[in-house]
Amino acid sequence: MVPLSLKVPVPFDYVFPHGALGLGVDAQLDFDRRGQADDQARDKDSGERVWVVRVMDLDPEAGRFGRSTEVKVKVIAPHRPVLPTSTVPGYPPAVAFDGLTLTPYVDSQRCKSTGGCKARMAYSLRATAVLPAAMSAPVA
Repeated sequence: MVPLSLKVPVPFDYVFPHGALGLGVDAQLDFDRRGQADDQARDKDSGERVWVVRVMDLDPEAGRFGRSTEVKVKVIAPHRPVLPTSTVPGYPPAVAFDGLTLTPYVDSQRCKSTGGCKARMAYSLRATAVLPAAMSAPVA
């Protein structure tokens, strides 16, 4: 039987073949605990804190059809991940992720109660750590 939350391990270069730039790190809020002293989301399996790392996908095809090039990767860690320092002053740092997993799901936000459903297949990304990107040529 396939579990409801299938987590597929994937290499960083497969998801971001042209690399990624780190834009910021925020705590993931747990809306059920909103207003409490500690309202940060926790991972269901490990109980560790969930952090959202915003990155810019450097794939030239990522922004096609007016889509955003920004991707959110949830990092499961006890402490706030720190983005590496940028090698180019004034630009975001190049980042990579360790322990990257992909979880597919059906995004049904476009379904309307009046009929007509434009649900689509989507996926979420999780990782265990943020690392400085390796200095290598992008995959063609």
